[in-house]
Amino acid sequence: MRKHIICGIATLFFIPLWYYKTTPALNIHSEGLWFFVITVAIFYGIVESIINRIEQGGFQKKQNNRRFLVASYKRSKDDYDTAFFKRMFKNIGFKVAFVIFVLMFVISFFAEAEIFFAKKYSELITVTESDVSAIPSVEGTSSIALMDTSSAEKLGDREIGALSNVVSQYDVAGYTQIDYQGSPIKVAPLRYAGFFKWMKNKDAGIPGYVTVDPVKMDAEYVALDEGMKYVPSACFSQNLKRHVRFAYPTTIFSNGHFEIDEEGTPWYVYSVYEQQFGLFDGKQVTGCILVNPFNGEMQKLSLDEIPTWVDVVFNGDLICTQYNYYAQLKGGYWNSKFGQVGCKKVTESSDSSSDYGYVAKDGDIWIYTGVTSLNSDSSNIGFILSNERTEETLFIPCTGADEFSAMAAAEGEVQEKGYVASFPSLILLDNNPTYIMVLKDNAGLVKMYAAVNVEQYNLVATATNQADCIAKYKALLNGTLSVEEANSENTETSDTKPLSKDLSNAESKKITVTKKESIVENGNTYIYIVDEDNNIYKALYADVIDMILVNVGDTITIKTDGEYFTIE
Repeated sequence: MRKHIICGIATLFFIPLWYYKTTPALNIHSEGLWFFVITVAIFYGIVESIINRIEQGGFQKKQNNRRFLVASYKRSKDDYDTAFFKRMFKNIGFKVAFVIFVLMFVISFFAEAEIFFAKKYSELITVTESDVSAIPSVEGTSSIALMDTSSAEKLGDREIGALSNVVSQYDVAGYTQIDYQGSPIKVAPLRYAGFFKWMKNKDAGIPGYVTVDPVKMDAEYVALDEGMKYVPSACFSQNLKRHVRFAYPTTIFSNGHFEIDEEGTPWYVYSVYEQQFGLFDGKQVTGCILVNPFNGEMQKLSLDEIPTWVDVVFNGDLICTQYNYYAQLKGGYWNSKFGQVGCKKVTESSDSSSDYGYVAKDGDIWIYTGVTSLNSDSSNIGFILSNERTEETLFIPCTGADEFSAMAAAEGEVQEKGYVASFPSLILLDNNPTYIMVLKDNAGLVKMYAAVNVEQYNLVATATNQADCIAKYKALLNGTLSVEEANSENTETSDTKPLSKDLSNAESKKITVTKKESIVENGNTYIYIVDEDNNIYKALYADVIDMILVNVGDTITIKTDGEYFTIE
């Protein structure tokens, strides 16, 4: 009896320490809680084993210990192992841990096995049939995030590396793809570079975050007026997950990530899950928890209460998993295993994990990925677009090459350079679904862009900037360029050649210049001027070189067709 009292007291001390460390949800549907209980039982068993050893004289003087070891090794290894397991299963703590583990496995199987709940699995996501018009058009290519996370990390690290007062104390945490003021950006907070760096800086907090523009391919460090105290890299009571757990002890949440609102104010977002069926599986997002990292204040919101600036509530991996359930189990479990009529899945990488790109659409971030047959035959039968805030999901039928075949086709056009393609995004150009991607060198830096036709992936165009790539691809589609020309660095298209206008027959007009600006477009410098009536005119700078002598407020005579001008 005394032994069990000692074990019980030791375990009572262990429970709050282990809970403080692991912070599982106090919810029967939380896997963390079950493993927490199993760990507590094992701890009880370890303490009990130690006491048993002491009682048996296991911790005597060295000479007695040697005699014990010599006697032990006289037995065969098999006998020794058998005796060990017999002793273990006589231990109450190990018995309880084993029973809980078996019980968890049995309940989980019968409560959520696909064979019993195929229909419920297939209803976790709602998919709407659409058409190619739902694919973002080429005019919206600025809303397509072409940069992958690894490239963003390199740019962000380079930006932080230039800040001597920051780089010594912090590094950059994981990036989140968001829509910020109508454009896609990747954003990541700084994090403490270890426990001692936290001890030194915990009163000041995290001083800023990094944004990476995946279209312009540049990074910016944003310094904050006040430091963020409640962050994932903090320790003890300032640790973000622990802080949220103590406020919501029974809530199951995960997918904690960093976002900024439209004013650039930082927030942390956790997705909240509730069980639809079963013990562990069948979870569905029902809302989110917003955390103010400055003062730790929290809001638990349902899906219809989430502000529109929040972009990631349903993460891409969850969406792909639920779509696979829908696409394979809507015809029943046995059909998914044998007949497989109508069964399909999202595009998978070589390690069988889902892969997807991002598109900024209607103020939200949508994930995009191809849909293929279960045979994985390097071709797509369509695509899905899914909103990461609402999980609105569209299926777009469109046959053609899958993303990895398109990546290989793009890499093949620049094989002498050894560039590697990132996972592509999807645009619609002249009603042609098109993959667009970046090509990176061995250092992970973006060097070129590539556009590949979905239906005919031998139609490939490459260029050193996005605008030229699209211009070459257009010319390739309309037949004015060959594939070889579309991938030559010396090729110019009508969209990239300097545009000189014949204004010899245009009307003359006297204007007062109220504003003058020069802008580089597709490698060519244009000058824009505004007159007193706020009319805007432009010209190729080389054609109106005398404008160098014209100042704001001067009156000049021009010839213009209403858009372009020349000096008379």
